[in-house]
Amino acid sequence: MVFNELNSIEYYIIYKLSGTNLNTRSLDDNLDSYKWLYKGPDQINRKIDDVLVESEVKEALIRLNPEINQKPELADEVIYKLRAILISVNQVGLVRANEEFFEWLRGDKTMPFGENNQHIPIRLIDFDNLSNNSYIITNQFKIQHSELKIPDIVMMINGIPVVVGEAKTPIRPAISWLDGAHEIHDIYENAAPQLFVSNILSFATEGKELFYGGVRNPLQFWSPWRVNDDENNVAKKLGLGEIKEELIDLLSPERLLDILKNFS
Repeated sequence: MVFNELNSIEYYIIYKLSGTNLNTRSLDDNLDSYKWLYKGPDQINRKIDDVLVESEVKEALIRLNPEINQKPELADEVIYKLRAILISVNQVGLVRANEEFFEWLRGDKTMPFGENNQHIPIRLIDFDNLSNNSYIITNQFKIQHSELKIPDIVMMINGIPVVVGEAKTPIRPAISWLDGAHEIHDIYENAAPQLFVSNILSFATEGKELFYGGVRNPLQFWSPWRVNDDENNVAKKLGLGEIKEELIDLLSPERLLDILKNFS
């Protein structure tokens, strides 16, 4: 699959991460190499002003927490707490809300769901057996808060959006990854901050370079993701490289969960 006017970088990203070719609406047979399941925006069970896919979050809570598995209605109490953090972003700011949500994502928060109301840790994500989590990638994700915004790429773990990406066309020389990063940092994070409360990282690319940053990270501090691959690095210096290796490495579930758990 190569770049041209008809198959955009957005489609290329989805293809490389999920195996779904949106030009032909077909799925590559080599399923073992893909970690993400593509779902179109109309296939995701959410309203336009919802950030969480609550049905997926509830399934994960029941699946990963024995006490909630015994009393599935307890999952609603956890989701209520998560919603409260999303709502608080306009009062406490995006960085503080992000920090608080990360405590839940890392399993540091407890609820009185044990015997005799004993507090027990709540797991939203399984860090030990990664196959216990669901990994969804979608595109043209409409989010309505102060105004309607439509990020190119959104990636979700167990129904929680953890990555936002902006892809620019490679056929316009004046456009670079920086334009996509500006759109995320200066527009999306301000107009729809709720979408970034659970964000591990955001990325921007025009197909030649891939840069990433955390919430409220000034653009001068966004960084390229480097893969330790001498052959690929030589190709890039000659202007021959694509972003495939960086995409697959940075946006693998293993890498994202490692960043979430150990480097955030």
